[in-house]
Amino acid sequence: MHKRRKGLRLPVVIAAGVLAAGGLAATVQFSASADPQTDSASRQQQFTSAAEEFHVPVSVLLGLAYQESGWDAHGEQHSTSGGFGPMHLTDVTPAMMAAGGAGGAGRDDLASMAADPALHTLQAAAKLIGQSPDTLRKDSAANIRGGAALLASYQKDVAGGTPADADKWYGAVARYSESKQRQGAVAFADRVFNTVRKGAADVTQDGQRVRLAASPSVDPAESQVDRLHLKSAAAGNVECPPAVQCTFVPGSPAGVQVSNRPANGIRIDTIVIHDLETTYDAGVNYLASPTNSSATHYVMRSSDGAVTQMVPTTNLAFHAGNYSTNMHSIGIEHEGFAAQGATWYTEAQYEATATLVKYLAARFDIPLDRQHVIGHDNVPGPADKYVSGMHWDPGNGWDWGHFMTLLGHGYSGLHKTPTVGSVVTIDPGFADNVQTVRVCPGDDPSDTSSTACVDKQQESNFVYLRKSPDASAPLFGDQAIHGQTGDGTNRINDWGSTAQSGQQFVVADVQGDWTAIWFSGAKVWFHNPDGKNAKITYGVKVIRPAGSASVPVYGQSYPDAAEYPAGLSPSTQSALSMYSVPAGQAYVATEPPALTDDYFKSSGTVVFGGKKMYTIQYNHRVALVYENGVTATPVTQHWENRGN
Repeated sequence: MHKRRKGLRLPVVIAAGVLAAGGLAATVQFSASADPQTDSASRQQQFTSAAEEFHVPVSVLLGLAYQESGWDAHGEQHSTSGGFGPMHLTDVTPAMMAAGGAGGAGRDDLASMAADPALHTLQAAAKLIGQSPDTLRKDSAANIRGGAALLASYQKDVAGGTPADADKWYGAVARYSESKQRQGAVAFADRVFNTVRKGAADVTQDGQRVRLAASPSVDPAESQVDRLHLKSAAAGNVECPPAVQCTFVPGSPAGVQVSNRPANGIRIDTIVIHDLETTYDAGVNYLASPTNSSATHYVMRSSDGAVTQMVPTTNLAFHAGNYSTNMHSIGIEHEGFAAQGATWYTEAQYEATATLVKYLAARFDIPLDRQHVIGHDNVPGPADKYVSGMHWDPGNGWDWGHFMTLLGHGYSGLHKTPTVGSVVTIDPGFADNVQTVRVCPGDDPSDTSSTACVDKQQESNFVYLRKSPDASAPLFGDQAIHGQTGDGTNRINDWGSTAQSGQQFVVADVQGDWTAIWFSGAKVWFHNPDGKNAKITYGVKVIRPAGSASVPVYGQSYPDAAEYPAGLSPSTQSALSMYSVPAGQAYVATEPPALTDDYFKSSGTVVFGGKKMYTIQYNHRVALVYENGVTATPVTQHWENRGN
């Protein structure tokens, strides 16, 4: 009944060759052994026992846990927002903030980002029941007891006791949301009591059957929320064009850094297209939860293109999994599931998003091209350990060609056989470009019943890349996923073996119907008879190593340590060790070189470095190289005759 919402709470687990599913909350399929219960009681009995022990109405405890986790446990694994177990007790660490939406790898202020007490309810719950925090992470019975004890403690603060009447627990449930804003606390409590009214039944991912009987007559004492003395969030004026239906719901403060972009010098030059991996309402609710450390600026509904703004554009939202990208971008989430292809991306949604993007581009002078309007799947990993697990939404089903046409900036150029040294824009069309993709358990969070991988034919926005000019040749395997020599796969989340609509590359070779491009430090091939799948492109810059050595590739753009003022701890970055630009290869610069920079929320300080970095189209994702290590050559209509 509510399987889709579970995609919001599942942890991201990356194994060799297995990538994170896209969107806000990547998911994996858990086996029945994932929950190491020390208590032999069923999950249903665990809720009943905890409710009796701490004098909590069992319907309230079940309704709250259903909203928090769908009653799933996941063993020792935490959710994407740092919550553990059925009660989603949070314990967010700096390491979690280094990944996730923040993408804060290399930053020295991660401890302060993760210090909010709302992100550490597990510690408080453990203390209440006299158990170690580690026990509450691992054991579902202890986790439920801890959550019940915490809820009961809130109820005593709100009402002075623990009444048997479920109606009188509204204030405690609102506080359990950990929201510092009235709207967020009320929205959470309303969802919990709506669940209590309607009832719910589900089978968890580890096979536990849990049921909440409907209580349609429940009438919660909503005025109790006044006792929490919460501030009302100022909605302000929504930043939307008049042609779209737009409302404002405040996003989680834990996923936002207040700033003053672009007035403080932080440029906004990129718009990132995401999908939620869940439904619109569930996505907005999740992003509004104060225990969530991710955020986005806008959310788009599938059915009619309605918009919810959640973060002012002046502020940084942790949406892209890369802090440098977060600094300079606006994130737009879409109702949908990447593994389901084009199913959720309606024309209403496309047109509303295009109207919004044009409005934002005009405000912030963002070029309307595929180099500045990108997918989450095009964002680079900030450091080695995060590259393979970067999200792959909105996936193969987002029709980039159509969307760019709606923006008034369809791809220019001609479909014809390219020459070596020319630049091509990948343009295979969409409706006629049906590709076979493999969808495996865990790739689609709305489908928790799949037990085997299935090949599906879907309209797609990419061309497959092979190691030689032959349809039977192995697919290229991205080095971060498959090592330096491994083959790629057609699994839907294996982004490394595809070049996407609108991306631009330098032609390395041509043989018959096959075109080779420089891609990820290698020479790879795609089928391109008579230029069918790519257009010849001019008016860009081509980047090459300035000398005979390979040029290192980066995922972030921080100043050098010596360029930070006294009192600010420098952020650090290292070259992505699996990648480089070898001498003799060439890549397209997606924008002019920009100064390295950094931002510190605590003081509102923007730090600029003295060096500049180019953003290049390196593989399926963009990457950064230092300006002083490369040469940049404009591509005119006759430039490609120089060869390569």
